Amino acid sequence: MQNENKTVVLAGATGYLGGHIAQELATRQIPTKIIVRNTKKAAGLVSKNTTVFGAEVTQPKTLKGIFEGVDTVISTVGITRQKDGLTYMDVDYQANKNLLEEAKKAGVRKFIYVSVLNGNLHRNLKILEAKEAFVDDLVASGLEYTIIRPNGFFSDMRDFLDMAKKGKVYLFGNGEQKFNPIHGADLAIACVAAIETYNTEISLGGPDILTQNEVAEMALLACGKPINIIHLPNGLRRAVIWVLRTFTSSKTYGPLEFFLTLMAEDAIAPRYGSHRLASFFQEEVEAIK
Repeated sequence: MQNENKTVVLAGATGYLGGHIAQELATRQIPTKIIVRNTKKAAGLVSKNTTVFGAEVTQPKTLKGIFEGVDTVISTVGITRQKDGLTYMDVDYQANKNLLEEAKKAGVRKFIYVSVLNGNLHRNLKILEAKEAFVDDLVASGLEYTIIRPNGFFSDMRDFLDMAKKGKVYLFGNGEQKFNPIHGADLAIACVAAIETYNTEISLGGPDILTQNEVAEMALLACGKPINIIHLPNGLRRAVIWVLRTFTSSKTYGPLEFFLTLMAEDAIAPRYGSHRLASFFQEEVEAIK
């Protein structure tokens, strides 16, 4: 791919996926402008083709001038853990909207945004309400776009490891729901390749389609624990969601609502990449020894 004159703006580079995308852009020697709030956190992402800009994506004034001469924007911006008093609409929607408006002003050709598999089917969830509102705006923006829809990152699977370390993994229902989470490095390749796609949505998962029971077993084996999976009734899952929605703010219940809802259904996306979850678990366990 020839990208000598195709500068990319990357927003969200200090997150799990964003870091892998930054590395992929550097490997391909694509000129990149990385936008981060804390430039020290991006120190490890600097390369000969990379420039780091300190800016706050929730404050449009800080973005001015960064998009000049840019061909493509890639955004992984979104809240995974609530902090700083910001809401999903503040970050997952408005911050991305700020990036989009600056891109339009600067004549940027393409905007690549990472949402969630089947996100448009779950707009009742606070996280996806904000993400999909931005998707709507992006599609209507007049810019070329690609929406990337992964069905879960390997990093999210650390929740299984955290339980496994204690000797038990808790699942709701029978644990036979299937999904194929994807490694950030594999997804990053797809995100960068999307620079050359046109007005499309791409759903992606990892190479292995697994049941939740199988993932739980992998996590326990990686931790050297006997197989001990506790299946909780689905009614309890629904009750927990109701209690959280009723008695806590969206800042508290948003991530749990998202997790508990999507864990109750299959989430199988077209298989992509080469990284295996079992190997990831082993690497994670070795890293903390």
